[in-house]
Amino acid sequence: MNLIWVLVLVVCYNGVCLNGVTTNVTTRPPFVNIGALLSYNSTIGKVAKVAIQAAVDDVNSDPSVLGGTKLRLQMQNTNNSGFLGIVESLKFMETDTVAIIGPQSSVTAHFPYFIMTSRNDLYQMAAIAEIVDYYGWREVIAIYGDDDYGRNGIAALSDKLAERRCKISYKAPLTPTATQQEITDLLVEVALTESRILVVHTFSSWGPVVFSVAQHLGMMGPGYVWIATNWLSTLLETDHLSSDTLDDIQGVLTLRMYTPESELKRKFISRWSNLTRGTTGYGLNPIGPSTYGLYAYDTVWLLARAINAFLDQGGNISFSTESRLAKLRGGSLHLDAMNIFNGGELLRENILQANMTGVTGQLKFNPDGNLINPAYEVINVIGNGIRKIGYWTNYSGLSVTPPGTLYSNPPNRSSSSQNLYSVLWPGQTAQKPRGWVFPNNGRHLRIGVPNRVSYRDFVSQVPGTDMFTGYCIDVFTAAINLLPYAVPYKLIPYGDGIDNPSGTELVRLITAGVYDAAIGDIAIITNRTRMADFTQPYIESGLVVVAPVKKMNSSAWSFLKPFTRQMWGVTALFFIIVGAVVWILEHRLNDDFRGPPRRQLITILWFSFSTWFFAHRENTISTLGRFVLIIWLFVVLIINSSYTASLTSILTVQQLTSPIKGIDSLISSKDPIGYQQGSFTRDYLINELGIHKSRLISLKMPEDYAKALKDGPHKGGVAAVVDERAYLELFLSNQCEFSIVGREFTKNGWGFAFPRDSPLAVDLSTAILKLSENGDLQRIHDKWLLRSACSSQGAKLEVDRLDLRSFWGLYLICGIACLLALFIYFLKMVRQFSRHYSPELDSSGRGSTSARLQTFLSFVDEKEQEVKSRSKRRQLEMASNRNESMDNYSSKRRHIESPPDGSPQASNEA
Repeated sequence: MNLIWVLVLVVCYNGVCLNGVTTNVTTRPPFVNIGALLSYNSTIGKVAKVAIQAAVDDVNSDPSVLGGTKLRLQMQNTNNSGFLGIVESLKFMETDTVAIIGPQSSVTAHFPYFIMTSRNDLYQMAAIAEIVDYYGWREVIAIYGDDDYGRNGIAALSDKLAERRCKISYKAPLTPTATQQEITDLLVEVALTESRILVVHTFSSWGPVVFSVAQHLGMMGPGYVWIATNWLSTLLETDHLSSDTLDDIQGVLTLRMYTPESELKRKFISRWSNLTRGTTGYGLNPIGPSTYGLYAYDTVWLLARAINAFLDQGGNISFSTESRLAKLRGGSLHLDAMNIFNGGELLRENILQANMTGVTGQLKFNPDGNLINPAYEVINVIGNGIRKIGYWTNYSGLSVTPPGTLYSNPPNRSSSSQNLYSVLWPGQTAQKPRGWVFPNNGRHLRIGVPNRVSYRDFVSQVPGTDMFTGYCIDVFTAAINLLPYAVPYKLIPYGDGIDNPSGTELVRLITAGVYDAAIGDIAIITNRTRMADFTQPYIESGLVVVAPVKKMNSSAWSFLKPFTRQMWGVTALFFIIVGAVVWILEHRLNDDFRGPPRRQLITILWFSFSTWFFAHRENTISTLGRFVLIIWLFVVLIINSSYTASLTSILTVQQLTSPIKGIDSLISSKDPIGYQQGSFTRDYLINELGIHKSRLISLKMPEDYAKALKDGPHKGGVAAVVDERAYLELFLSNQCEFSIVGREFTKNGWGFAFPRDSPLAVDLSTAILKLSENGDLQRIHDKWLLRSACSSQGAKLEVDRLDLRSFWGLYLICGIACLLALFIYFLKMVRQFSRHYSPELDSSGRGSTSARLQTFLSFVDEKEQEVKSRSKRRQLEMASNRNESMDNYSSKRRHIESPPDGSPQASNEA
């Protein structure tokens, strides 16, 4: 049985298609023949039979639909047989039928041309895949009918799951005639598998039997998730299920095609009881309406409107015979009597161009021939009914908002926008099931373990047994013991016991199916994560460089070692700069900074360098000078303290030195480099750092490390060894003549490897985090790896000299302070010069640029008090001259105005 509604049009036969258009005006025919192929004893067939007949009656009772033409319907029962459906469809072609509605078999539907007038199952499978991904599950089990309908549906589900990195881990097909015993045997096999997410895509006739058997086998309890396709929602809508059947499906999720609420829908549903009253074949309990019934009703109306458009376009309801079929005349099948509807292609185009509103909402086809805006309701079976927990649309995915509202907003597929209401899962639990258990089929996990030759403290096989010991084994065992379920496993050695095995190859064998997992000292690196999933790292271990070191005795020049050459140079330069700046700022005010040029130069040098000991005897008078000096003394305080601390460390702690400073010096040299056999280090040095493979030497044992490093590059050894820190720290615990040089230049850790999307990797990661939080991980580390390393004996490499990078911020602040003070001082000098000298230069005629510059330099070199005194005397002299001039002017005026005889009266008259 196919759980879709289709409209099949007999438009072509054997490649012949006619458009049926005539240029003559024709009268409308009194009736048009249409057919319906249904399985009367199926849930969908029962509902569709009533809905189709009701739609034909409604169309024929409304003359405005077909303009007086009526639909003449003939129904045939296919008895759930695809073959009978084909035979009946051929019979319809003998009776001048223009279209056939509703073959429920995929075989029948694909025999003629067809148009789907309900939701494509591809969308239903997309909705299920999104539900699985929404809850974080990765594997499902598919229980389905073993026919075209079931196989095609599960193939679509597999594709949609793969788009979300999920998959069907086990397929459980059932024949259409499966017995209860066959169903029981199949579910027993399912119960032994790992996944607990079961998708049931079956026939509604025996779908409830699956849940009944599952209930009997204890598979409807906590931990299980059952998702049924829309056959279950149809069954719930149409049939009155018994209490036992309802008990069997508690907590199940199912889908139902979404149809928006409307007045047309409410009126049709209110008529349903009248439509089914008196109908034979339904027993005492009448069937209820379902979404398939709604789509069946709308299908008839869609066909009627398309036929009306066809007739309005001048279409002619006419049929013709195929000449090649005439040769078959006289046979028992009467194939020569079949007719071809000449207007089939035009009618098909009218259907695809239709845009109407029915009881299911808007009916309009997209370019792919599917109805627009596919949507489903997500339903949870609870108690005696159902609970809607959300919606799925092809537009925005999962949402608790009705689809009609979503289409008015931009599509949003972000993970934060995907929502469903809470679910009551099987077993009456509200907690989301984990979705898987360790398979109870008696098979042990095959776990590959490196059969190491060196560094056996991490992992080693007990000679003569199949047991393993070591740090990595103890961590794995402790994590497994924290899991809430038992995990039977078997450790299998990987390697010949002669050479260290390759960790990358061990991980690859997981993808090849040789091992189910791999544990041990397996570094989590990029190319390995492409092949498998890893747990949370349980130890950090990046790549480092180990090289020979020698003791460095103190010398007469040890006091220079705290600073690098660059640091010494910049510090000395700033001493001179600050001294010069303070001299400039104090020169015009402070007698300590005046005198002959030689004395002034000595003052600058003495003042600047004496600030190192805060022993400068010259006082600063100017505000700007004090500002610069405060900033500089703060810088000196920091530098002095750092120098003292570094020098103390150099003189009190034994220093080690090595010609190799780290990975950079190794890359730039041509010396041979050692690496651990079987490690990823070789590929990293070649592919990532560009080191030629001829420089790399494979080393197996710690003793080989020591010998190669002692021999050195000139005696067949190596200049340094590059390996993971975890190994080298163990190596250095008893090799005090070597040390780690430079910084760790990669960051990675060790983890346990599992197949992609393995849920066991997630659970073990959680267990490792718990071990870290409760301190057990550190205790295991101390048990196996804690040693009295040479680094704890008071020696260290000379790698901590103070350089300019640590102090450039202080120097920057000091430099800015000096520039700011000089800038303010310069503005002040220009202002004073303009006030005291510019009028004098202008009046004397020496206003040229060179004259002004010479005068300005002389002005800057003068003591400010002398400039002010001279300026004051000049102002007094100028005032005195003005008074004298005024007196002379007044005397002269009196002389001119006096009469010759000097009589007072003459003067008064004047």
